[in-house]
Parts: sequence; structure tokens; C-alpha cells
Amino acid sequence: MTRSPQGQPPAPTPTPVPVPPSPAPTSGQARGCGCLPTLILGVLLTIGLVFGGMWLLWGRDLPKVSDLDVINFSGQTRVFDRRGELIGTLSPSLASGTNVNRELLGPKQISSWLQKAVVASEDRRFYQHSGVDPIGVARGLLKGLLRNDLEGGSSITQQVVKNTLLRDLGGARTAERKFKEAVLAYQVDKRFNKDQILNAYLNVIYWGDGGPQDIIGAGGAARAYFKKEAWELNLAESVYLATIIPAPNRRYKDFKAYRPLMRSVLTRMVEDGQITKQQAEQAWITPIYPAGWRIGWNPDGTVRTAVLERPSRLAENLASMTPQGEQYRSLYYLQEVERELAGKVDRGTLYGGAKIFTGMDLQAQRAAEQASRNAQLPDGATLGIALVNPQNGEALALVGQKLTGGRPNEWNNATQSRRQVGSSIKPLLYTLALEKGWKQSDTILDSPISGDYQPKNYSGTWTGVYVSMRYALNHSLNLPTVRMAQEIGIPTFEAKLRDLGLTPPRDGGLSLSIGTLEASPLQLAAAYAPFANGGLYYAPSTVRRVESAQGEVLYQRPDPVGKRVWDKRVAWLGLDMIRGVVNDLSAYQGGLATKARIEGWQVGGKTGTTNDIKDLWFAGVTPLTSGAVWVGKQEGGAMPNWAYSGDIPTPVWQQATAGALAGREAATFVPPEGIVYRTYYRLNMAFRTEEADQAPVGHDGSKREAEPEAEPTPEPALPPPAQTEQAAPTSPDTTLPWTVPSTPEPSSSEPDPAEPLPSEPVPSDPPPSEIPPTETLPGDLPTDPALPTDAFPTDVQPDDAAPAEPAPSDPAQPETNPWLPPELTLPPRQ
Repeated sequence: MTRSPQGQPPAPTPTPVPVPPSPAPTSGQARGCGCLPTLILGVLLTIGLVFGGMWLLWGRDLPKVSDLDVINFSGQTRVFDRRGELIGTLSPSLASGTNVNRELLGPKQISSWLQKAVVASEDRRFYQHSGVDPIGVARGLLKGLLRNDLEGGSSITQQVVKNTLLRDLGGARTAERKFKEAVLAYQVDKRFNKDQILNAYLNVIYWGDGGPQDIIGAGGAARAYFKKEAWELNLAESVYLATIIPAPNRRYKDFKAYRPLMRSVLTRMVEDGQITKQQAEQAWITPIYPAGWRIGWNPDGTVRTAVLERPSRLAENLASMTPQGEQYRSLYYLQEVERELAGKVDRGTLYGGAKIFTGMDLQAQRAAEQASRNAQLPDGATLGIALVNPQNGEALALVGQKLTGGRPNEWNNATQSRRQVGSSIKPLLYTLALEKGWKQSDTILDSPISGDYQPKNYSGTWTGVYVSMRYALNHSLNLPTVRMAQEIGIPTFEAKLRDLGLTPPRDGGLSLSIGTLEASPLQLAAAYAPFANGGLYYAPSTVRRVESAQGEVLYQRPDPVGKRVWDKRVAWLGLDMIRGVVNDLSAYQGGLATKARIEGWQVGGKTGTTNDIKDLWFAGVTPLTSGAVWVGKQEGGAMPNWAYSGDIPTPVWQQATAGALAGREAATFVPPEGIVYRTYYRLNMAFRTEEADQAPVGHDGSKREAEPEAEPTPEPALPPPAQTEQAAPTSPDTTLPWTVPSTPEPSSSEPDPAEPLPSEPVPSDPPPSEIPPTETLPGDLPTDPALPTDAFPTDVQPDDAAPAEPAPSDPAQPETNPWLPPELTLPPRQ
């Protein structure tokens, strides 16, 4: 055997093992595996189906990104009142949730340090992505899977969309909002450049609680936290403001805990080439002192001590640096101008230097704003004021909040709020009854109704007898009012309310008659205007026309066309009743609206209060104005028990209206033909001529036709109507315009001041509330020497051939109830 060189025998040669032939490849294997392409295709198809479903569900009603065009405009559009006086400038604004920033800053008005710090902190890849950051989205999805939270991962562009175009969705963390954010962010990124988007972000972002107002935008943040303008911020201050954006209220209150975030942002800025390392180090050791903080610094930039002493400094700084007075004049009117022109004039035209002519009366607007500032309201309450021109529906003045001198809340209660109107709806129902053939002298049963719905009078009491329409409205009794609605029919009343521009609630039922309808002050003012113009309803408006800077007419409002809602005589009867609410009773006698009287002017109106005193109203008219005032809490809720509609909104209405009329030539209401006056229950009342001498009719709320009541007994308590007709002057076919006063009525039409006062029951004390009198009041009816001579309607001109006789004295009432008014002794309806 041959040995190997190492002395080992050679390894044996292995015997080859036959290898079986490989099986022939299948057709699929011959072409290679097709699993991966199929998987990819399936994934893409699934994504496409999901996206398509989302688009069908949420993508067809997306807002227009063109609404953000305001970031390019400078706000040079001027707005003028009805006489051509300059109201102010219509400034572009951006909404941030429920807040609106009307002080938009351009890129050059904001510190470049702040712009760079915000990008580094909030969206590091802002200049690389197309509106949506895929890495940020992935991070947000991961957070959603782990924490069941869809928040997180939004780019700056998405946050602009969320805070402006999608502000109606609020802070909802839903798949719908995320989908819409992504789609709109992509569209915004294509329409605007990055600097414009960043500038919009810096104008709308929420930067904390500033007390009476939120801190919105870079301008507000610089003022609140450092009491300086946005362009004055240094690098250290800018980085601080950038780090608190995600949770400003929490991070502001714990300076030490969030101080390390400033180092992280500075490091990012160095890595991204936005600042040098030396600039970062200098910023780190620069002491900063956010408002309200007392901070002790070490030389190396670390915090030695930090104590939050006065958090209120944020609000103080913001208030002290916010422009006062003139900048916010006419704010709420200008808001309504913007809303009215939305969709009629493109935003480029609206904010690009146009001239807008409105129906505002600058004197009325200033008077309404002053009335708001002077208003004495319960703690936590605010208001809304609207005055309109009865002759065409143009808004003369709008104030949406209680003004305090600082920056006001943006919510416009004059036009945007819908609040229950309470008893201020009653004149509309009573006038409808007059339209259906009732008379002011007709009586209605004051007692509870049958059925599940059991309303009560404000006092919680009831007399169980028939009271006149005039008395029921003067004392705002609920039970007679509900019975009236029963007889007339709620569907009929609902139809009339719609004619008056109001929207009855669904299934309101009988409660509609005592004020469950919701309306804004502007809507209610427009609904009362037909009392002052002879029965025509005009939809309220603000804008007359819009012209370009070159004088080209871009928008012209059609001439207002009134809709006939009341016959002229019916409108006059309704006016006579609400004038009675203001003038029939003195304050001592429990008059609900005596504080609405304006010296030298005829006034009619009605108060309103809702359950738990959540809403207080007064709506009223003069020959030249129709207006409404609402008072309540912005968030809802009860006000104190001492708050009465006759004491709080009524003086506000009076001051606003008196200021609007100051210096105007006096105008008077002119009744139409076919109106005469009779004295019933010692009150001068208007009647249609053909009904003036008909006996009063009693109503109990039943649907059957009412029948005349029986004649009084031989010793009636009801004074017979005066037998001599008192003819009223006729009116022209058209009502008087705002600027043209009517011919004053002859002084002979004034009733005799010596005529006895109304003998209907009155409270022993003069609480300015809608509380009817009780049956236990002692003594004789006092004669108030301070009662003005125009406490009765002054529209009557006596017939010279047959002067009116004074009303007979009132016989003694039964001793069982000596304070019942004469009509309460009428026999009940059979």
C-alpha cells in the first residue's frame, strides 16, 4: 500500500452515488414566484378601496382652501354707513376654533427666530413634505395603536387646516378629521408656498389662556408672555414660546420641568443649519422671564429657582398691549357684513381694497355700543343688541357682547345666538288673535288648562275669572295666553311665525305661545318691525352695495320688498297693545316696561323672561326703529332671582334707541283708515270701526265659535263704552321713511290727564317683573301723580261734532274681592 508523504495510507476513493433527476418545474415555478407582486397588488387595492370609501363618506363636502387666501391680503377695504360716513376697515381674519384673530401679522412682523424655532419644534420636515409628513403620520398611527389615541403626527400644514378650515370639528380625534386634514393639507400645500403656510400657522395657533380672552397667534403670545411685539422676540424667548405650543397652559405653569426641551430645540436648530452652535449656546445662557415668573439663573443657563407668583400677568400684559377702543368699534356689524357677503363676493375682492356701503346708522351704532358699556348686568352675563329700520329691514346697529373697553369676545349674540324669547313672543300671538276677529276688550279665562301640559302664571297663582286681552298682555299672564293659542291653533301660529322670519321648534305645542321659540335679537327686531310700518316684514340685511377701488359696482342688493304679514289695521291694533304694555301702568302700579319710555317719542314693546331666568328680553318699536335686547349667560344657565326683564334689558334698549333718535325730528305713528278708539276698563283702546261698539266676547280656549257675552246686570261693574266715536287720522299708503318725520298729531288728541287711572288690579309693591297681582291687596287704587300725561294712547283725534265723554266711575267691587278689575265680573262664557 502506497503511503502519503505524512506516512498515512491514502483515503479510499468514494463510490459515486447516483442522483435522481429533479422533477420538471411547474409553469409558475418556471417563471419565478408571483407571491410578492400579488401581495403588493392586494395591498394597493385595499388601500384604494379604503380611500375611495373615505372619499365617498367624507370627501365630497370639504371646505374650500381658497378661504385661506386672506393670508395674502392687507385689509384695505373700507366700509361706510348709510350716509357715507366711514365706519372702519374690513380686516382679513383667521379663525382658530371658536376664536378669531383679526390682527394678522405678516412674515416681516414676526421674529425670524420664532419662525425657525417653531419649525424645529413642531414640524422638522416642514420644507420637505407636501403637506403631510409620512414619518409623522407613522408616528401618530403607532401612538394610536399603542394608546388608542389618534392625536399626534400632524404637520404644520395639517394644524393650519385643523384650526381654520376644520374648526367646526373642534378637537375631535376621529378618523374623519384625520382624513380631511390630510386631503386639505395636500391641497393647501399646492396652493400656497411654505412661508405663507407658516405665517398662517403663526397667526392662528393657540398659545394659552389669557383670562378674558385666549392668547391667539404670535402677536398675542409675544405680548402676553414677554410684553413685547412679535418682531422683538430674541432667540431664547422664541424657543421658549415654541416649546410650550403643544400644551401651553400646562407647560407655562411648570417652567423647570420643561426647560430641557429648550435645549433639545436649540440642538435641532443647529443640526438643521438654522442657527450656529455659538448662537445656540448664547441663547441657552440668556435669562428669560415669562410673565408671572420669578426665576433665578445660574451662569451656565440652568435654573436655580423658579416660582410662579402671578399667573394673572398674562391677562394683564395682553390687556395692556391690546389696542383699545377704536379698533373694535363696529366689530359685530362688520362681522355680519362679512357673513352676508360670503358667497356673493370672492374673498380677494372683499379684502383687496373694495368699498362697502351698508345700512348702518353710525349714530345708532355708537349709541348701542355705549348702552352695552353702561349696561348693569348680573355677574357672568352678557348681551346682544339689534336695531333695524322698520321701513326696509336694514340693520341700523349690532352689538354682540357686553363691551368692557378691552378686546371683546368674537361671538356675536346679536346675530349668531338663538335663545328662547319668553313672553316677548306674546304680542305676535295676540295680534294673530286680533287678525282672527278678536278685540282688545274680549276676555279670556285665567285658570289652569286640562291635559298633561300645565303652564303657570309667573306668580304661580290664577284668578279663575275672565280678564281682557289688554290686561293679560299688560301683566304677561301665561294661562290666558295658552288658552288663546288653544282656540286659534298652534299650526296657525307657527305659520305666522314663519312669515315673520322665525323658526318654530319641532313639536313645540302650546308652550310655543309663551316663548319656547328661539331667535336672535336681529330676528326678533325684524319680527317686531311690522308693528311700526303697517304690517310689512322685511328680511334683515346689512349691505347695500360693493364697489371696486375703481368704482365698479361688484354687488348690488336688490331693493327690499316687504311681505305683507298683517293687515294695516291689524298691525295698528297690535301696536296699540304693545304701546299699552309700556304706557298703561306706572312703575308703582307694576308696569313691566315703564323703563322703555323715551321722552318725546311714542314707544311700544314687550318684556320676556324664560324659565329659571336663563334669558331676559325686551323688544320694542318707535316710529323710526325696531329693536331687541337679549341678556343672559354665554354658556347658558340661570341668573339671580332678582334679575327682571323690566330692569335689565329694557334700560339697555331704551338707552340704545334714545341715542339713535337723539337730534332727529320727532315722528309719530299714523293710524290707517278704519280705526277708532273706545274706552273700556278705563283704558283707551283701538278698534276696527265696524267692531268698536260690539260687546266684549269671552273665550276659554275651546275651538267653537265665541259668542257675545250677556249684557251687564243693572249694576254693572263694566263701564259702558263711550258713545261718541273718536275718529283717528288716516295714514298715507306708504309708511314713513327713516329720514322723513310724520306730521305730529294735534294736541287735542291727548286724553284728559284727569281721567281716572286704570282700575285693573295692581301689585302693592312695584317689582319690575311679569307677576300678576294677587287678590289680597289692601286699600284703594292709588293715583300716581308722577304718571306721565302720555300714559294712555295719544293717537286719537276727537270728533269735533261730538266730543268724547269721560268714562264713568267704577262702581264698588264685591267685598269678597275688592281688587278685581271691572272685566273680571263679566259672566263666564256658556
